[in-house]
This record gives sequence, structure tokens and C-alpha cells, in this order.
Amino acid sequence: MTKKTTAKKSTAKKAKTAKKAKTAAKTAKAVKKSSKAASAKPAAKGTGKKKSATSSAVKKTSVAKKTSSAKKQASLSQRDKVIQKIKQDLMSQRESLLKEAEETLSSLPTELNFPDMGDQATAETDRNFMLRLRDRERMLLKKIEETIERIDSEHFGICLECGNEIGIKRLEARPVTTLCIDCKTKQEEEERIAEGG
Repeated sequence: MTKKTTAKKSTAKKAKTAKKAKTAAKTAKAVKKSSKAASAKPAAKGTGKKKSATSSAVKKTSVAKKTSSAKKQASLSQRDKVIQKIKQDLMSQRESLLKEAEETLSSLPTELNFPDMGDQATAETDRNFMLRLRDRERMLLKKIEETIERIDSEHFGICLECGNEIGIKRLEARPVTTLCIDCKTKQEEEERIAEGG
């Protein structure tokens, strides 16, 4: 590309930018005039048409704003419905975890004395495995409790790192999450680097 064509393109871009700025300035002036016109009475018969045109533009803008706020409320209510469903799922999961923990504690043998050393080792291994599983479930139960508290306090679905909303798909997939996908990815990369991988 030659210097002349580059210069022509940059001049054309500058002209378009200037034109957009003028249009924006005219629109701002029209809005100011329409707000003044709404508060003051028409001074002359000839200016009535201009004022009615600008007032109709203002009305269209306010209607558009109302429509967008109605859509926003509808989407928020949809998000709220999903959050309430997540809360119900978490509460039922909490109940099932508590029930399983009680069953495990009642079914664990108190003494592991077997005449055969192989049987005793197998029983101890099974017992340790069950206790390790229940410990993981205990940590999950703690996360579920914290998540239910966040839902009740309306802090659920907000990333603790960046403060942005967590996507609804991520919340449905992992309700106990506290990080958005970007922050979680960043955290995992930092952990991998710290581990030397």
C-alpha cells in the first residue's frame, strides 16, 4: 500500500469521526431543546412542529428505555427462578448427605479384630476408605451450607474475585462455586505453575 492511499484512508476515517461527533452534538442539542420545550410553553406558532418532533423523539426514547428495563426484569426473574431451583436442589442434597452419614456411622464396626490378618487388613482398608469418603462429603456439606446462606443473603452468583456475575450455566453445573469461569481458570493456572507443571 502506498503512502497516498494510507493518507487518503486516514483522512476518510477522520472525516467519518468528525461527522459522527457533529451528529452526536446535534442529537444532544435536540434532547436539551426538547426538555426545555417540555417545561416551557411554545413561544411561536412556527416552532410548534419542531418541538413536537423532538418531544416524540423523547417519548420514543423513554418507551425504548421502559422496554429494555422490562426485558431486564424478565431476565432477572428468570435468573431468580433458576437460583431458587438450585437452592431446592442443594437442600435435598444436604438432606441425603446427612442421612448417608448417619447410616455410615451406624454401620461401621467398632472393633476390627479378625483371626486372619488378611481379613483384618481388608476391613481396616474398607473402613478408612468409607471415612475418607464421608470426610469429603463433610467438606461438600459445609460448602452447601455456605451456598444456601449466600442465596438467602442475595450474594449468590457473584464472583468473589472480580465481583462479576457468574454465568447461570456454571451455577447450574456447580452450584457451590464462588468464582466465575475466568477467575477459576486463572486460579488453576496459578496452581499448576506453583506445582511446577
